[in-house]
Amino acid sequence: MNTNTYILATSKPWHHSQAADLLPGKERYVWANNPAELEEIIGKGQNIRYIFFLHWNWLVPEQVWKNYECICFHMTDVPYGRGGSPLQNLIVRGHTSTKLTALRMVEEMDAGPVYTKKDMSLSGTAAEIYKRAGELSFDIIRWMIETQPKPTPQQGTPTIFKRRKPAQSELPIDGSIHDLYDHIRMLDAPTYPPAFITCGEFVIEFSDAEVGEKELKASVRITKKSR
Repeated sequence: MNTNTYILATSKPWHHSQAADLLPGKERYVWANNPAELEEIIGKGQNIRYIFFLHWNWLVPEQVWKNYECICFHMTDVPYGRGGSPLQNLIVRGHTSTKLTALRMVEEMDAGPVYTKKDMSLSGTAAEIYKRAGELSFDIIRWMIETQPKPTPQQGTPTIFKRRKPAQSELPIDGSIHDLYDHIRMLDAPTYPPAFITCGEFVIEFSDAEVGEKELKASVRITKKSR
């Protein structure tokens, strides 16, 4: 009897430490951290059942999503919020909670049929939210391996999010103290461009924000602008 292979594709390091405690141990899992590793694994033809894209920074080739059951995890209640930078776009719009959606990849971004949706809080820093999403993703993976569900088409009119650019991490010049807190925390995660301001030749980056009624405290990191 051939054992199924499940590919875990991620570009973020925090998923590796979560997987050991949250995935059933009897299955065969293979990590792909970039497109070259993914191509190499697929080329070995190891009875691949699912490819789970936990957090992926690259376009998935058509020959992959057409020939394998590819599942991505999107941090919105699709079809609302299809597109890029879902966490930041949700917080900017004032959302305090969302759905983590597992859907099958198709040609159009985030438009595929849905396997399941799980409630998820948007409290805390981006790092804490991404960790929460990872834990929910592994819960869904375990459930999918056990139940082999069929996805259902999305219903409703899509709302499309645009991917944010690094320049948008600059602190806003107006708004409330809580708006400023949201701006800092939604960018506070490894590998993400942090909230910042510039002062002459210096760049001041902000993290670890704490908010009160009339004040905000945060850690700062100051570097010189790169030339």
